[in-house]
Amino acid sequence: MKKIIQLYRDNIGREKQPVNLVRNASEASIYIYDVIDPYWGVSALSVIDAVDQSSDAEVLHVYINSPGGDVFEGRAIMAALGRFNGKTIAHIDSLCASAATSIALACHEVEMSKGAFFMIHNAMGIAFGDKTDMRETANLLEKVEGSIIADYTAKTGKSAAEIIAMMDAETWMNADEAIKNGFVDRLAESKGTKNTWNLASFDNAPKVLLETEQPASVGFLMSVSNKNRLKLATTLERSRA
Repeated sequence: MKKIIQLYRDNIGREKQPVNLVRNASEASIYIYDVIDPYWGVSALSVIDAVDQSSDAEVLHVYINSPGGDVFEGRAIMAALGRFNGKTIAHIDSLCASAATSIALACHEVEMSKGAFFMIHNAMGIAFGDKTDMRETANLLEKVEGSIIADYTAKTGKSAAEIIAMMDAETWMNADEAIKNGFVDRLAESKGTKNTWNLASFDNAPKVLLETEQPASVGFLMSVSNKNRLKLATTLERSRA
């Protein structure tokens, strides 16, 4: 929980990016360019709605630039993509980390831009309530993590022990490494977008990502949605004190 809240706080100056759906005659494109979270960024419901609107498309492209977020929202998005009748292709434009990796691996094909990064680690979520609620959430996280491990092993051909070791170590991979390890199918022909996420909340984020220029700080004017995000983060931190 602590890492998720820090991730949200560190990126509070960013404008919230809603799911963007682009259609043509036979294909649809969905852009997931925010944290995976129903309050802070991209919710499962918004992606499900976009997928439903694309139900008659032959191919659904899913463009990803996300540091991850809530694992349960990520799994719900993964299930929605699995229900799509046509072909699905994930395009990792800049960053695909944490819960966002489940979204990518839900697609039939995964391609990754040069300069982009792919990161896997242990599942995270946010819980509210008393000790019973916290234990229930921890139990759920363990079960979900088991499903994630199964998905990673199915995609890569690696053993569960190898995947667990990579998740425990918070493993970051560039495009070549992600392809070599079996998480990604091919290198994208198009150039990726520049990373603008503040990733200081992660333990092993590559230095090149930590040196990225960040959006305006909290001290500058923010939209109403960003002010609400900061207010929620402050409330969460006080509740943990």
